[in-house]
Amino acid sequence: MYFFLSHLAVLDMCYASNNVPKMLGNLMSHRRTISFGPCIMQTFLYLGFAATECLILVAMSYDRYVAICHPLHYTVIMSWRVCMALAATSWSFGFTLSMVHAILLLRLPFCGPQEVNHLFCEILAVLKLACADTWLNQVVILAACVFVLVGPISLMLVSYMNILWAILKIQSKQGRVKAFSTRSSHLCVVGLFFGIAMLVYMAPDSNQREEQEKLSLFHSLFNPVLNPIVYRLRNAQVQGAFHRVLRKSSTGGTSG
Repeated sequence: MYFFLSHLAVLDMCYASNNVPKMLGNLMSHRRTISFGPCIMQTFLYLGFAATECLILVAMSYDRYVAICHPLHYTVIMSWRVCMALAATSWSFGFTLSMVHAILLLRLPFCGPQEVNHLFCEILAVLKLACADTWLNQVVILAACVFVLVGPISLMLVSYMNILWAILKIQSKQGRVKAFSTRSSHLCVVGLFFGIAMLVYMAPDSNQREEQEKLSLFHSLFNPVLNPIVYRLRNAQVQGAFHRVLRKSSTGGTSG
């Protein structure tokens, strides 16, 4: 679990480092510009981190499924080799999909008023500036959403149905509470991440479409802040480790 949490933490830091500095600079300045190259790079990295996080969350749900439903075989099924393979597959597939989006974006001509109606170079906002047919881009975005949103959320629902059934079979109330505590934190993160992503990229067109697209800011700004809070509050082991670090730092400061 902590191996995948470390990847989630790296992804959150990458999200913030990719979009937030330029966003804050634009908010503080009257000259809110970004050149074409950095804009495409920002879009590429944002999509890569987003797709990777979707797949890492799936790997985390599988890890929790094995821990609850097959506890005696956990160390065999979730060996370091398997964990490394799941993490490497998530990163490689995520950035492969992002590369496809970036290549299709680079082939488009941009000749109109080049004002991105967003706080950063989000792909849907950038596509609206193209003066050519973007149907292929839209089809690829929809296919990618099915692959990294609908598919993963379906797998996670199946795994958590099995987890819930296994937890209900536990005889002691304390055992059920302990088993559910670490799973509830993951469910909170999954609900926030996938709910916002589906609302932005899979909701039908409406009058509030442009405002809905700005919810993608949640992944860059609020999600990296909320994830550590959610996992700390809902996981007794994380709370214990956090308190131990605080005690060590206070003891070191007192002795110094």
